[in-house]
Amino acid sequence: MSRTTPPPRRRRRALLTAGVMTVTALGTGTMLQGTASAADFACEVDYSTNDWGSGFTADLTITNTGSTAANGWELTYSYTGNQRLAQGWNGVWSQSGQTVTVTDTGWNGTVAAGGSVSVGGQFTYSGSNAAPTEFTVNGVVCGEDGGSGPGPGPGPGPDPEPGDRVNNPYEDAGVYVNPDWSANAAAEPGGEAIADQPTAVWLDRRAAIEGGSAGNSTGLREHLDNALVQAQDHENFVFQVVIYNLPGRDCAALASNGELGPDELDVYQSEFIDPIAEILGDPAYADLRIVTVIEIDSLPNLVTNVSPRATATPECDEMLANGNYVNGVSYAIDTLGDIPNVYNYIDAGHYGWIGWDDNFGASAELFAETANTGGASVDDVHGFIVNTANYGPAVEPHYDINDSVGGTSVRQSEWVDWNRYVDNQSFAQAFRTELVSQGFNSDIGMLIDTSRSGWGGPDRPTGPGPLTDVNAYVEGSRVDQRFQTGNWCNQAGAGLGERPEVAPAPGIDAYVWVKPPGESDGSSEEIPNNEGKGFDRMCDPTYEGNPRNNHNMSGALPDAPISGHWFSAQFQELLANAYPPL
Repeated sequence: MSRTTPPPRRRRRALLTAGVMTVTALGTGTMLQGTASAADFACEVDYSTNDWGSGFTADLTITNTGSTAANGWELTYSYTGNQRLAQGWNGVWSQSGQTVTVTDTGWNGTVAAGGSVSVGGQFTYSGSNAAPTEFTVNGVVCGEDGGSGPGPGPGPGPDPEPGDRVNNPYEDAGVYVNPDWSANAAAEPGGEAIADQPTAVWLDRRAAIEGGSAGNSTGLREHLDNALVQAQDHENFVFQVVIYNLPGRDCAALASNGELGPDELDVYQSEFIDPIAEILGDPAYADLRIVTVIEIDSLPNLVTNVSPRATATPECDEMLANGNYVNGVSYAIDTLGDIPNVYNYIDAGHYGWIGWDDNFGASAELFAETANTGGASVDDVHGFIVNTANYGPAVEPHYDINDSVGGTSVRQSEWVDWNRYVDNQSFAQAFRTELVSQGFNSDIGMLIDTSRSGWGGPDRPTGPGPLTDVNAYVEGSRVDQRFQTGNWCNQAGAGLGERPEVAPAPGIDAYVWVKPPGESDGSSEEIPNNEGKGFDRMCDPTYEGNPRNNHNMSGALPDAPISGHWFSAQFQELLANAYPPL
């Protein structure tokens, strides 16, 4: 249900060397960490690559885990093969034999205690491409373990007691399988193949808290009781719940409007958040790790869909003016964050919405403002989630934002349109760094909703596109088969994405299925209902678009029910186009 707001087309200087052509594939990641002998400085280095057989890009993040700031830094490491440096960025790169040295550029020379700095380089090679086994910063050896991990953050400590917060709640934990969704999935032909996958419980109106005939078939407390039963087979256990009922909810789309009016902040607080907090705070559930996904499609709208932008709506202007999105989210994270075993993850849109320069920093600033409003603080935020209920791929395997064709950057292609990201994982990792720079804790983690981001089937590209021009290259490379990244409703051709997975990449706590596959995004025609959900033309397959999707066709499936209701045709299409295949 997330939206996009492409900025006006503009000319900007390409950041790549003219004539360089890079074709990237999903590479490997290695996490190395250690502690220096010096009392005041210690470091971790996260190293990952995108490798295409004759060359690769290396991405490195240095985290200062010591007690004092590093004022100027020099990173050194060595390869064991014939890897040769072609170019580098965000640092001064050099190579002598097999040893690579990177120093700060001046502007990124200060790394606060707990802070991070990221650099990248491009290399050629032949034969093997083994990852380095040791990294040194300012003479301090940062690590030698070579194991993969979730990304920058403190190393492992003592085993936590049940109920204590941990760095990554998904680590070494089972995850709740929603029996309502599981039954719907299992009843579909072929659905048993995924009916045991964990999905989130959605609380999208007050009646859903109690459940029964007035709301969801299963209420929150009953779900938690079910989770206790499922948890008996696991040492640790995660329960995922979406908190989604802001006043004036989703001001840029009618399909996911809610029951509360724009000024009903007091109702949201006292009749929605407070009852949820009372249930989640019950000591009976203290041993569960409760992951809350906070108010999707809310805060980013206050950046992208307000005046004077062409994408503005009167409803978003109203919510910016009255402050109830900011005040509602801050109240939610403050109230729920007081519960020791709750992990708040705020929705942060997706790369096709926030990835442009106009939106990226402004969104992080708004999140920081919200996290420090009222009684809330950044300590109430465990992390952020991207691509919630959306369709963008976690990783585009056949092309990269740094690629160019004949000296023309892929950023200049019609599809990318000057965005700085082509997939959700690269966006999430970069946005995490930006959020830390805005004051969030350095150990925040990111989640990526991969429930409908697979784009498999016969139309999925098997390699890079032709090199005739940049548009042909991008069109032939991209696995995302939508008309435009702003299309969000019941997308034709979509498939199940990566299965839920713990720590799949640096800085990413997990791939998760927050949007239950097979539940509609919105009705394809007007359907009266008592849930406050309207008819949005973006769910109409005949709709020719609006400024928020650059006036493209909607790409929606026909005959869809209202949002949240079971949509068998969509479920079958997701199964058929799953990637990885079932």
